[in-house]
Amino acid sequence: MPADSIRIAYGDHPSQFGELALPAGEPRAVVVVVHGGFWRQRFGLELGRPLAADLVAAGYAAWNIEYRRVGGEGGWPATFEDVAAALDLLAGRDLPLDRVVAVGHSAGGHLATWLAARPGLPPDAPGAAPAVRLSGVVSQAGVLDLADAERRGVGNGAATDLLGGGPDDVPERYALASPVERLPIGVRVVCVHGTSDVNVPIRQSERFVAAAGDEAELVTLPGADHFAVIDPATEAWKACRDGVERLLG
Repeated sequence: MPADSIRIAYGDHPSQFGELALPAGEPRAVVVVVHGGFWRQRFGLELGRPLAADLVAAGYAAWNIEYRRVGGEGGWPATFEDVAAALDLLAGRDLPLDRVVAVGHSAGGHLATWLAARPGLPPDAPGAAPAVRLSGVVSQAGVLDLADAERRGVGNGAATDLLGGGPDDVPERYALASPVERLPIGVRVVCVHGTSDVNVPIRQSERFVAAAGDEAELVTLPGADHFAVIDPATEAWKACRDGVERLLG
């Protein structure tokens, strides 16, 4: 864990925690960082640490969250309950909670955008009735249409693993979990995606932006691969941070 971060648990499971890092002065806003890895146990919040450090250097508070993943007691509904609880843990803290945005990569882009859609969930759905609401999302090569991703083999069955079945098996879960199915979300989503991404094809962002209309924006990165957006040294990451700036005005 970075020396300037505070580890805060939001549950008893080893994966139910986050790392909160604050800038030297008053935070300009709060950015929730949600890592990817196709919702599987192999990758964790270490992927988000370089981004959190860059955001803190730019004057933001960064809340880099971990969550239960497939293979580590995650999946439906645990993964969704965890990211919702992690966001809600910010409630009541001395932070600018009227200026909270999320940045998520790949599966984290899915979860970040889903977090923004929580106010529209039915009362009995995982994550309903949020205590903290997002002002916007930067989706970094996000998996934003789960049914289309599964039918096209994105992540080799990752959405089926996450939701416990395919879109024809558990359609009600896809309707609650897939960001494209939750439109209109009510806040802006900036979708940043490389044209050379073979892990999550840019089709995912294109379909979401086409369906979202004025609620979403597509930032195309010519020649960029799946991981350029999580490398703070790249122009791809700069495009993501610029997206945060635009969301916050």
